[in-house]
Amino acid sequence: MKVWKLDEWKGAIRGKAPVLLVLALGLLLLLLPRSGAANSAGTGAGDPLEASGIPLETECARLGALLEAIRGVGTARVLLSRSGAVVVCDGASDARVRLDVTEAVSAYTGLSSDKIKVMQRSFAKN
Repeated sequence: MKVWKLDEWKGAIRGKAPVLLVLALGLLLLLLPRSGAANSAGTGAGDPLEASGIPLETECARLGALLEAIRGVGTARVLLSRSGAVVVCDGASDARVRLDVTEAVSAYTGLSSDKIKVMQRSFAKN
């Protein structure tokens, strides 16, 4: 195994200083905390639903009305929280409807699709 002396290191690095500087800055940027990650894990300040200032119940009603306008959804009820969303609708037995609802909820709330559950509405008999 070869042991490098300081003069050999200087010779090896010579002319590569800009590349090493860019690499060092890149590593530094990777180590810095991201503001979005800190907000979502903490107080929820990065939550688009809370940032709007509109009560969560109103947001649920607005989103439900929007979903009902999608072809095949039928009647829809929405429950939102910081960590996920549940949608119960008439058309959830259709895979295309479930996908459309999931995409709409994701676009509206910023939640990832794995945090959204779309379920078939039961039809109670009177």
